[in-house]
Amino acid sequence: MKRLLLLVLLVLVAPLQAADKPFFFQKGDRVVFLGDSITEQYQYSNDIELYLTTRFPDWNILFLNAGIGGDTANGGAGRFQKHVLDEKPTAVTINFGMNDGGYGKFDQNRNELYVKKTTEMLEAAKKAGVRVALLSPNAVDPRVQKRFEVYLETQKEFYAPLKDLAEKNGAIFVDQYATTRTALEKMAKDDPEAKTAKPFGDGFHTASPGGLLMAHAILTGLNAPATVSNVTINGGKATTERCKVEKLEAGDEKVTFARTDEAVPIPVQKDWASVLPYVNDLNDLNYYGLTIKGLKQGDWTVFIDGQEVGKYSADQFGKGVNLGNATSGPVHDFGQKVFNAINDKNKINAKRFRGTILAKNPDQEEVAKLLAQLKDKQAEIYKLLEPKTYAYQVKLVK
Repeated sequence: MKRLLLLVLLVLVAPLQAADKPFFFQKGDRVVFLGDSITEQYQYSNDIELYLTTRFPDWNILFLNAGIGGDTANGGAGRFQKHVLDEKPTAVTINFGMNDGGYGKFDQNRNELYVKKTTEMLEAAKKAGVRVALLSPNAVDPRVQKRFEVYLETQKEFYAPLKDLAEKNGAIFVDQYATTRTALEKMAKDDPEAKTAKPFGDGFHTASPGGLLMAHAILTGLNAPATVSNVTINGGKATTERCKVEKLEAGDEKVTFARTDEAVPIPVQKDWASVLPYVNDLNDLNYYGLTIKGLKQGDWTVFIDGQEVGKYSADQFGKGVNLGNATSGPVHDFGQKVFNAINDKNKINAKRFRGTILAKNPDQEEVAKLLAQLKDKQAEIYKLLEPKTYAYQVKLVK
């Protein structure tokens, strides 16, 4: 009987443990994104930074990018001390493997070197007490380059050792390859000629939609929280999560309230539309929820500070809608302002790394000066994120 009770408890507790895994990134982190040209593009890394900055406005994270076009794990291991550990990071993402595999058939010698050099980086990080998220690269898209049909399969075999390497060295492994491949296979069925859904312009480098696809795979793989904030209104009373609701008035044809959020949703870019169906419409990463129970049947329009941001049925509101996917309105515009500031700030990041640290004889004073500028810009971004209160109206369409 005791053994039976123990088994039952294990079954009940296991799902809770799986759902309660900690998020990889932490308050006060100093993050280095390490990789090749795909990292140096500042696409997926900026999207990850956008998520972390808007979701946790009090975390005070510093972000550095050490991506070099054409690089491999061999190059990364050779520069790991100088470009990563010397930056004194608390968290690092390692994203090598696209160039390592050679874009053709599986090569055992290439793979052995990849495993060896990846191991060296993981061991060095572990010795320095730095948390590591080891990423398999994004899957290539054979719709764009037919020759990638071979390399797509090579990637699977080439990255297979990564999970065990991460486990042995206390790192977190994110199988970005498997996640993005699943998405690309769905795209191939819906859009076989890549006319609409085309996340990787040349089949492996990222366009803006590809940056989102990668960031979504990485962040969800690292157990990123889904909810920005959430409001449920039922019977004239509001239940809230990560926000405050005041001045609630619920009538038969109009519901009004003031909402102050602790965080800001990621501003959905218009060119992300083609990949949203393949990233769960961001419901598991950017849920800015509003649920209203008991509305009169019909369509209802949402206004924020007098601007229309969406139209939903009473049934949809009863189940809950994600306003985070709005591509206009004051909340979106505020998030876009933050995103623009991040993109501008990272021009300094790129100048510091590509233009200064990688110089033949780096000017250390200039390196330090640019780091100070980065910190100042980051502080300005966090100051920008002070909570705002918005006036909401949900009105029955007549």
